[in-house]
Amino acid sequence: MAFSQQKFREIVFQLLYSRDFAVDPGEGGLFLLMEQLAVTKKIVRLAMEKQEQIWEKKETLDTLIASVAQDYSFERIPRIERNILRLGVFELFHSGDVPPKVAISEAIRLSRKFATHEAANFVNALLDALYAPSPAEQCSAK
Repeated sequence: MAFSQQKFREIVFQLLYSRDFAVDPGEGGLFLLMEQLAVTKKIVRLAMEKQEQIWEKKETLDTLIASVAQDYSFERIPRIERNILRLGVFELFHSGDVPPKVAISEAIRLSRKFATHEAANFVNALLDALYAPSPAEQCSAK
């Protein structure tokens, strides 16, 4: 049975969100996730590995996010949006297997599902600002 990348991202996001509260799911959490999300142990372990990769780059990701969150301090970004942004920025710049437009689109989808429509607009604006090519790149593309 093939497993949806969208569902996988949701699991990774949920793990990131839990980790932001300093909650380590541990072995018991692994089985709870498997039961609640109806996924295999292998999928949860892969999601935990990706969550760990993202968490290792958290400072870099947070700095990038803060750099485009003008007039909005990073600490004021709600945890849901903050972790969706971390996942989105990681996929934009550190995950070669995800096209940038897919990373942005998926972050927007996660925002709509787990936060609000306004949060989706906010996430879209920040990720677009990070992904937007520089003026020099725009001129060379013409």
